[in-house]
Amino acid sequence: MKLIVGLGNPGREYEHTRHNAGFDVLDRLADLLITGISQSKFNALITTVRSGQETILLMKPQTYMNNSGEAVIQAVQFYKIPVDQILVIHDDLDLPVGKIRIRTSGSAGGQKGMKNIIDHLHTQEIARIRVGIDKNPLIPIVDYVLGKVPAEQREDYQAAINHAAEAAKASMTMPISEVMNRFNRSR
Repeated sequence: MKLIVGLGNPGREYEHTRHNAGFDVLDRLADLLITGISQSKFNALITTVRSGQETILLMKPQTYMNNSGEAVIQAVQFYKIPVDQILVIHDDLDLPVGKIRIRTSGSAGGQKGMKNIIDHLHTQEIARIRVGIDKNPLIPIVDYVLGKVPAEQREDYQAAINHAAEAAKASMTMPISEVMNRFNRSR
């Protein structure tokens, strides 16, 4: 079994904020797979899909961003999912809007949801897709990430969401190293 996790905050007030890029990607992935993510389990909204012989669990933790690891560890322990079969999708302040980067490991880079997952799984060897949201030095980080994407950036943001969803879909059938080679340089 594989696990694809999109990070964000639950609730209408957080819908389509920069910090919910992971949720937006997972929703787009669900659209591509013609499914919905609505079952409640592991303090998350989940669904399972099949790809060939593989079962993939799609997860949107409902624990709020900073406690995302609580939901992830429950699913990992219940299904005995190896860490190398996990892909996490989250926003990244250090990438420009419209860009994504896929990595197989590394620090959380200040992303508290990713840090919480690393802390719960006791490893940085977790594949992730980082979706660029840029930053604005004139706006406090918390206000910025919880803000909506402005109209002039929506097209680039949506392109990144679509690109990340395609990369996540590709990860269901190909090794993450191939996904990196294909999607890190194609935009």
